Amino acid sequence: MKNQIKGGEFLIKETKYQDVFIPEEFDEEQKMIAQTVNDFLVAEVNNKLDEIDSQKDPELMPSLLTKAGELGILGVSVPEEYGGFGKNFNTSMLVTEVAGKGHSFAVALSAHTGIGTLPILYYGTAEQKQKYVPKLASGEWKAAYCLTEPNSGSDANAAKTKAIRSEDGKHYLINGQKMWITNAGFADVFIVFAKIDDDKNLSAFIVEKEFGGITMNAEEHKMGIKGSSTRQVFFNDCPVPVENLLSERQNGFKIAVNILNIGRIKLSAAAIGASKATLDKAINYANERIQFERPISKYGAIRFKLAQMAAKIYAVDSANYRAGQSIDDTYDELLAGGMDSAKARLKSVEAFAVECAILKVWGSEALDYVVDEGVQIYGGMGFSADAPMDRAYRDARINRIFEGTNEINRLLTVDMMLKRAMKGELDLMTPATAVAAELMSIPDFGEEDTALFAAEKKIIANLKKATLMVAGAAVQKLMMTLSKEQEILMNIADMAGYVYVAESALLRTEKLSATRGEEATKNQLNLLKIYLVEAVDAVAKAGKEALWAFADGDELRMMLIGLKRFTKMEPFNVKATRQEVAIKMIEDGKYPF
Repeated sequence: MKNQIKGGEFLIKETKYQDVFIPEEFDEEQKMIAQTVNDFLVAEVNNKLDEIDSQKDPELMPSLLTKAGELGILGVSVPEEYGGFGKNFNTSMLVTEVAGKGHSFAVALSAHTGIGTLPILYYGTAEQKQKYVPKLASGEWKAAYCLTEPNSGSDANAAKTKAIRSEDGKHYLINGQKMWITNAGFADVFIVFAKIDDDKNLSAFIVEKEFGGITMNAEEHKMGIKGSSTRQVFFNDCPVPVENLLSERQNGFKIAVNILNIGRIKLSAAAIGASKATLDKAINYANERIQFERPISKYGAIRFKLAQMAAKIYAVDSANYRAGQSIDDTYDELLAGGMDSAKARLKSVEAFAVECAILKVWGSEALDYVVDEGVQIYGGMGFSADAPMDRAYRDARINRIFEGTNEINRLLTVDMMLKRAMKGELDLMTPATAVAAELMSIPDFGEEDTALFAAEKKIIANLKKATLMVAGAAVQKLMMTLSKEQEILMNIADMAGYVYVAESALLRTEKLSATRGEEATKNQLNLLKIYLVEAVDAVAKAGKEALWAFADGDELRMMLIGLKRFTKMEPFNVKATRQEVAIKMIEDGKYPF
């Protein structure tokens, strides 16, 4: 029986490796689905990247989505009754990861299958689902999602688009402007958010292009993802049948938030897929590029980069599927308890909204690091548009803005945890108080536990204490003004994020070691150790900055001593560890973990 922890509880409870899912556990059917997606990219997308980016053929991208639909790629998580495969959440994460290598196509695919299809699947009436979902799953119809407006980006509920009931009561007439709408140029169906009359909150509508009253600006010129259709969409008395109201009136903001939770964790999966592909290219180039009569993969500076890239990928990859399985397990529990399938899916993702926000940040920032170092490894060719790093670098940048900016997601991470604590759903104060008491006690200098992973587990436990200490002190000291202290909140979010991702890497490595043996997982242990160095340093820095901002006197001195105690790591030769990881990748010619 799994000991399932709730969303956000990773900070206050220990997770056992037996209770997590790791990517090495995907079964043959799941691997075959992933292979189908990979084969599709190789056959249909990779050889057309320049053509896709040029947008000279407006039919190219929709035709690729149609072909993907014919292979079932668009319907992996759609129930069988609507023409999909009905696979679990982690299978859809795997598909998203593999597709993440597809540059602009990956964006079109994600927008269609995620924010375009899921609002209808999870919030639609039986009639709405029957009418739209099979056509979206097959690729016959393409979908877009219209939320953002010129003056409402992160503040989505400030949208100005209006919906007024027609005189005969049969339609809503929608008027307004939406911008940065992915897939707008070829979408048949739009999920449109608008306020009915003078409502305070948004409502959502299913709008067909054929309804009329829809016009668009030309395609936006963008820094990256140039092949993704991105347009402004204008609604001018667009008549929408009243039966196309999605869910209840004023429920639009909740729909937007819940669908974004799914989008956030899926974005992390896609980013890691892109990161792996980028690292593979960097390894191969480093093996081929000769300088001073040797391949540059022989040099320590290059190996350092390759190993750091791999460690970030390994850690976030571990966290992605850990969170995905948590969502699947919660869904199964809710379903067993009699909850409707669509509602259970939403509730299960909502339960892990904290983890989704963390992963959106960590996935996008891991990719940014990987593409940046990829350019550096390619050197002058990295800056050339004739080599692959140019597109990888530019396409990666949007991910820190998509699905809520990384700043918003950092703030949300802490905000959601504190709100759950105030509702009594998450007991943060008891362990935070225990840590405060521990600061006053004499440190335990007992015998060191020499068991396998004991040192790494102690590091994670201490990082949790550091986070609870800083967060608890900030809540007590700043009280009602904490919500305005964004820098401090982001410091705490960074601490919590590193805890979750580093612990996920530990749990994966421990599970692999238990199933494959210590010797077979020495490289994974090396990756974990490399990542722990980064995590410990980052938690120490974020904690120090936060404490300096709100504490003083003896209290500050005491907590800084505590922070130093909780961010201690026994010295080891991290340079040699990186070398070992890099050599394995250089020999294999790819990221093999």
